[in-house]
Amino acid sequence: MITHGNKIKLFAGNGNKELAQAISDYLKIPLGDMVVGQFSDGETCVQIGETVRGCDVFVIQSTCTPVNDNLIELLVIIDAMRRASAGRITAVVPYFGYARQDRKARARDPITAKLVADLITTAGADRVLTMDLHAPQIQGFFDVPTDNLLGVSVLAKYIKELDFAQSDDLIVVSPDVGSVGRARQMAQKLGCGLAIVDKRRPKPNVMEVMNIIGDVKGKTCLLVDDMIDTAGTITQGAKALIDVGGAKEVYACCTHAVLSGPALKRLNESVIKKLFLLNTITLSENKQSEKFEAISVAEIFAQSIECIFADKPLSRLYE
Repeated sequence: MITHGNKIKLFAGNGNKELAQAISDYLKIPLGDMVVGQFSDGETCVQIGETVRGCDVFVIQSTCTPVNDNLIELLVIIDAMRRASAGRITAVVPYFGYARQDRKARARDPITAKLVADLITTAGADRVLTMDLHAPQIQGFFDVPTDNLLGVSVLAKYIKELDFAQSDDLIVVSPDVGSVGRARQMAQKLGCGLAIVDKRRPKPNVMEVMNIIGDVKGKTCLLVDDMIDTAGTITQGAKALIDVGGAKEVYACCTHAVLSGPALKRLNESVIKKLFLLNTITLSENKQSEKFEAISVAEIFAQSIECIFADKPLSRLYE
């Protein structure tokens, strides 16, 4: 039995309006009337132009750059919905910022991912829908039900139809030990082997590749990662596959294209032939490249929203 409101409403912040509109188009539900702006002093201003009383409300907002502005927008929107008597509020966060601060790596470090999870819950979210949290344990940071969709399922469905993915010499490569689980899932879906780039960092933001675990000589490699930030890991890993491993060619894919600092320059100058990325983050005009191929996650998020509204399981979407 559906215990929440019998009407669904979608609202979008400024974090990823293109994706929000695509989800709206797929569901054939118009985005709600809401204006999100700033007062003259920079404070976030939210005005909801329609009733949400008793409704099942979905707030779509990626907390990407500018991270703090988008995060505060999300919190203020959720608070406004709660105070307007929404029946249930789901925070749809395709990209969850601060996810890399998930543990104390050094003495006196904050665990900011937990703090942000608490803020979203305290603001009034009844549940969270996101994709590819940087660390699986972050799902447990929330005190409300949290669904963590898998980007690999969307990437694999698209990539396996491409010519290079159907060759017998294809091998999936994890750019580091932390991404082995994700790369293994991709290898299973594409029906190919798995290799790992073994690396160590002598100091922050500097990567030194040691060796390649697995045989990639003469093969087509597909690097798989959850996010690309400054692109140091992915580009140096790709170079090692060619120089050290003797790979024939290298492709790459990721869920979240953060692309900060020198990322665009590094990727354009790298040996990577094509980078497949999901549109959890909107790429500005100064972050475009002929090497990039964007894949939409609108369908899987729209299907998830349908399942949540109807109180149906999301397990089929993980396959």
